[in-house]
Amino acid sequence: MDDSQLIREIKEGRIELYAELIKKYEKKIFNFIQHMLRGYQMEAYAEDICQETFYKAFKSLNTFRDKEATFSTWLYTIARNTTLSEIRKLKHIEVSLEDNVTTPQTSSLLLPEQELLKTERVNKVRDAINSLPEKQRSALILREYEQLDYKEIAVILGATVSSVKSLLFRARSGIKTQLESYIVENRFKDIEGMKG
Repeated sequence: MDDSQLIREIKEGRIELYAELIKKYEKKIFNFIQHMLRGYQMEAYAEDICQETFYKAFKSLNTFRDKEATFSTWLYTIARNTTLSEIRKLKHIEVSLEDNVTTPQTSSLLLPEQELLKTERVNKVRDAINSLPEKQRSALILREYEQLDYKEIAVILGATVSSVKSLLFRARSGIKTQLESYIVENRFKDIEGMKG
């Protein structure tokens, strides 16, 4: 059963089918919310905001019109708006950095030095993404991590397709600018290491 059929059935009273929509989208919505929160070091709130998103979507299901947007696009819009609202509410709360530390998973194929460099690179890219303005970061996350097309991103962000392309261009340029010095610095270290 596709989303439209499920929604029709739910609207007709078969609310138990909403669990299928949750199952289908929960991981994607959770990941999207977590990426949005990372810039504020508030990842610990992702699960609560995800649940709030699905609750709001359920309560508003009667207002959903599948002729205007797909269910997933509508759900991402609710997730984005709920997340931004929660960030505004929670901004004054200090979140301990220790609560958000993720332990890098090591691969037996990499030497400890290589694993450390890989983790450092991942952290540099994550920091660069997190330092972007909110709309650029959201557009980038939706495009690169969630693999949404420009039109879906435009609906979620309440923007035009051309402005989404512009946001993505500026986001990628900003990340490139931030990472250039890191890349040049590490190439210099590699060359210096070869001389020794």
